[in-house]
Amino acid sequence: MRHTLLLGAVAYDPKVVTIWTGFRSWFRDRGLDLDYVLYSQYERQVEELLAGRIDLAWNSPLAWLRAQRLARAQDTTVRPIAMRDTDRDLTSVVVVRADSAHQTLSDLRGRTVATGAVDSPQATLLPLALLRAAGLDPKVDIELLRFDVGVGLHGDHVGGERDAAQALRAGRADAACLLDANLLLFGREGTLPAGSVRVLAQTAPYDHCNLTAGPAADPALVDHFGKLLLGMSYADDSARPLLDLEGLKQWLPGRTDRYAALDRAVTETDFYDPRGALGAADYRP
Repeated sequence: MRHTLLLGAVAYDPKVVTIWTGFRSWFRDRGLDLDYVLYSQYERQVEELLAGRIDLAWNSPLAWLRAQRLARAQDTTVRPIAMRDTDRDLTSVVVVRADSAHQTLSDLRGRTVATGAVDSPQATLLPLALLRAAGLDPKVDIELLRFDVGVGLHGDHVGGERDAAQALRAGRADAACLLDANLLLFGREGTLPAGSVRVLAQTAPYDHCNLTAGPAADPALVDHFGKLLLGMSYADDSARPLLDLEGLKQWLPGRTDRYAALDRAVTETDFYDPRGALGAADYRP
């Protein structure tokens, strides 16, 4: 039996090495032998988790859904251990220029809508589900201007969304799909100056990443890991820099009830089939 917990994470940014090297030291100082391995894309990470080659995965919401589907197909289970406080209750928005005549999503029929990468939950899959709910088929009723930046990273970067925002501001798109937090960021940095856009529609709240335990992980070690992780305090001088780098103040228990909308979007688009196989024809991680 392996006594070192092996965690997988996707290297969406160079700081990931600093983050998980720091977490490894923090856990080892508290008696838990943790190591990590980095992946270039989420699909391989999920497959490695289900194959038992890693014990834990720092999963995007899309990766969590695929892990669930693969687990069901293999008659096994995965479970969420924890998520950041900043992973809870996010929303996505469809925005137009402030002077736009468009008042509802149905007004976008025949117009150009800019999105993030094909595999971005927040800037593509979830906002396009809003359009479908409004009676628009994104493949037929709109001109889709998609910015496939960092495909395979499940939107864990701001590049595609920033490109979509810039296309809206430049008049190349009539609307743009963004994470609500990135809309605020783009306002602060001047990409979309304050007052230059307005929100046409907004999704219901959903959750983002979670730390997922795979079927091969030692339950006792995972429980010990979870207890230590949830006990991390922002007041702890040794933990605070790691929490800052990872973008949170507090780890919270993993929950799954806010992934339903993304699960429906995945099913509607056949992004993954029911057994977790890749289904989107234009997705090449």
